[in-house]
Amino acid sequence: MQDEPPRFPDQEALEKELSDYLSKKYGYRIKVISPMAASVQPPETPLEADKSGGIQNIRFDLKPEELEDYLNQYVIRQEEPKAILATKICTHYNRIKYLHSRARFGGEPMVGRIKNNILLIGPTGVGKTYLVKLIAQRLGVPFVKGDATKFSETGYVGGDVEDLVRELVIQANDDIELAEHGIIYVDEIDKIASSQHLIGPDVSRTGVQRALLKPMEETEVDLKVAHDPVSQIQAIEQYRKTGKREKRTVNTKNILFIMSGAFNGLAEIVKRRLQKQEIGFGAQIHSRENDYKFLQHVKAEDLISYGFESEFVGRIPVVAVLEPLDIDDLYMILKNPKNPIVLGKKEDFRSYGIDIRFEDAALRLLAEKAFPEKTGARGLVSVLEKVVLPFEKKLPSSGIRHLAITGPMVENPDSELVRLMDAESTPERMEVYENLLREEKAAVRARVLQVRKKFAEEFPMVFSAERTEMVVDHHVTTGIDVEKILEEVLVLYNQVRMFEADFYEKHGFKVRFEEEAVNAIISLALREDNTATDICRRISADFDYGFRLISERTGQSQFVLPRAAVDDYQNYLDELIRESYRQNPLKPGELAKER
Repeated sequence: MQDEPPRFPDQEALEKELSDYLSKKYGYRIKVISPMAASVQPPETPLEADKSGGIQNIRFDLKPEELEDYLNQYVIRQEEPKAILATKICTHYNRIKYLHSRARFGGEPMVGRIKNNILLIGPTGVGKTYLVKLIAQRLGVPFVKGDATKFSETGYVGGDVEDLVRELVIQANDDIELAEHGIIYVDEIDKIASSQHLIGPDVSRTGVQRALLKPMEETEVDLKVAHDPVSQIQAIEQYRKTGKREKRTVNTKNILFIMSGAFNGLAEIVKRRLQKQEIGFGAQIHSRENDYKFLQHVKAEDLISYGFESEFVGRIPVVAVLEPLDIDDLYMILKNPKNPIVLGKKEDFRSYGIDIRFEDAALRLLAEKAFPEKTGARGLVSVLEKVVLPFEKKLPSSGIRHLAITGPMVENPDSELVRLMDAESTPERMEVYENLLREEKAAVRARVLQVRKKFAEEFPMVFSAERTEMVVDHHVTTGIDVEKILEEVLVLYNQVRMFEADFYEKHGFKVRFEEEAVNAIISLALREDNTATDICRRISADFDYGFRLISERTGQSQFVLPRAAVDDYQNYLDELIRESYRQNPLKPGELAKER
């Protein structure tokens, strides 16, 4: 039997192969579509036509381990809470995606389905709010934070619990469908626990719990309310446009509620229950570490004993307990390159044109000073502010533009500031700063090389060693996230190559920037916070005229532009024109014409 001749690939396979090749070669994503295929495409269905809003904005494709890895980049310790949050929140949104895909088949929704509402228990400053904000940002869902102490049962003085739902719509830019898949985070939830008395504030606290019951499960929240003039104006505008009185509501079925609180005294309740069961927990509670040990065994009955209604507890099926932070944890928070405490302080100084670095010994001392305050990461902020305040006040008016925070500065900021202002200390100070800069660059370089892999695999022509170093320098200088800089470099590279194509279409000359020239353009764009397109336009303002002069002498229509065409573009073009005239001097007749 003869072998069958190889089949010629069909149109779709050819288009895909060409698209992949061009994307790898030129850096930007290219999709090849033949005119024939484009002309016979069916019209968009309503579902396909409008994918700009609603749940299409939410990244449903994350797996629990992927979200947990993301959280590990930012949050120190708290392994179990991170795992619980990542798993239950991913499950919540992937289940929405799954049910949405089945909606076209109809059928009644499942009765009695319980949402994965979550309760976070832990002392202040351990990262409860930070964790939830990170997740909401990663998923692209609207996020609202409320304080339980500021809400009261309907009829009491205070905000309405349903205001949180309305705020979600504002955060979603009035996209109701997107708001219906948001996250509502209620802090200090332990403050609305009743102390089992029927006088004083306890009636109101119980009322707030009951007011939360329906939104936490499923209810329709009316967007137009008497105490909100904005909603009233929106309703009037809607009536003027449509002539109909449309009732706008938000369904809370898919809104995830996350509650948190310190729950002081809850550990004692858990301990009493465990001792009754003779499990052997006989130690006296005398520290937060022991609190954490008991809180890990918390059950619904303990929360009810603490002062919550059983119906309220039943709507929070998932409980995560966060650990208190010790000195080593606080130190590791400061060491984390993505921690907002040090990054925020660097931004403060950069706003004055001052680059600030932190010595390792200084970070350890800051952690030691913050630990006795027992406020977790919040203590780090207050201690750091006390240390750097004298420098933040004095240095902007001085000529100092590089600062290394050392151990002695943390111990005696005022006296060290006096020494810093002494010109004789400059060489020693700069040596410390440059050593810290080298160390940071080495650490950043390792991180960039790790993140760069996925970019280099898809765009091997774009991410050279020189551009990788460019990313390192830009991150160290600005503090912008490494991945975002890599994405920006790809965009800038694409802009250069697109400019080359546009230049040919407009002027008829083929230009190609050498790799070193592309690097210079990208570097300028990053430094100036500009686009590569604008840089190219600036340096090429006279290229059309100059190239025409050269073309008239030599017939040349293609130009390969070196780095000099970017760094000193005016002199480069002048020299190029002179060289063309030297090689092809004017003849006597032409000289007369020139005159």
